[in-house]
Amino acid sequence: MGNRVTRDDFEWVYTEQPHTQRRKEILAKYPEIKTLMGPDPHLKWIVSGMVFTQLLACYLVKELSWKWIFFWAYAFGGCINHSLTLAIHDISHNVAFGNKQAKWNRWFAVFANLPIGIPYSASFKKYHIDHHRYLGGDSLDVDIPTDFEGWFFCTPLRKLLWLILQPLFYSLRPLYVNPKAITQMEILNALVQFSIDLIIYYLWGLKPVIYLIAGTILCLGFHPISGHFIAEHYMFLKGYETYSYYGPLNWLTFNVGYHMEHHDFPSIPGCRLPMVKKIAAEYYDNLPHHQSWIRVLWDFVFDDTLGPYSRVKRLCKLAKES
Repeated sequence: MGNRVTRDDFEWVYTEQPHTQRRKEILAKYPEIKTLMGPDPHLKWIVSGMVFTQLLACYLVKELSWKWIFFWAYAFGGCINHSLTLAIHDISHNVAFGNKQAKWNRWFAVFANLPIGIPYSASFKKYHIDHHRYLGGDSLDVDIPTDFEGWFFCTPLRKLLWLILQPLFYSLRPLYVNPKAITQMEILNALVQFSIDLIIYYLWGLKPVIYLIAGTILCLGFHPISGHFIAEHYMFLKGYETYSYYGPLNWLTFNVGYHMEHHDFPSIPGCRLPMVKKIAAEYYDNLPHHQSWIRVLWDFVFDDTLGPYSRVKRLCKLAKES
């Protein structure tokens, strides 16, 4: 490893995030894109089907041996749960019922949260708005790894461990980087979630509960779908801080791969993001994008120039709350 090249800091920039200006330019040239904004009428039915599929799975796995519990958690249930976290991501932008029905969106996110096993949706909403408003913002965007993560997880083995432990870092990092007061919705989210966990335990025993929670932890860690965590904003090419992916895994992830388009137009539901790319093709076709999330994970682990430090950071002023 004699010629190892490692990063010892983030890529600091002193410009505004690129999405605001590109959004203005695209809307000026293609005002019809505004018609794509608004709720996705199919989202609530898709999510409901996924939730009830997982409840059926809880019944079906209650007699399985532990090795099959973890196998199906990783191969099946965790894929659904990861997909549900991305549905919650869309719902956090009010695309299930529209901006005028904010409470309906919040409670539907709690419903989508049920198979995940751990309360998640309300906390995600609280921090995700900052990820869009202050992309790469120092001490504001909790999607950015900490200095410790960048310093310590710098070898292939350590980076692999970091990928496996991603759910832990995503859960704890906000408490260290940008702690916020617990909201009433977070308390309600937890009460509902733990009540359902207890009901499942009472009806069918411990194995279905472990099936749900293990699937969440395993598939948010080292799993092909989790390649999107790295693909979205890790700097594979200097000067580019957001990347899209247009491959088949978008079918399972509510088009989260259309990430450049999503940050340009966060109020457009995932199902319509391909139309954004089609309408404003000249803005997206020549931007670097990923071909495979599995290749993203491979490169992240084994490319010495990539690691948790491979992120753009900037200083952002707090916006005034309306």
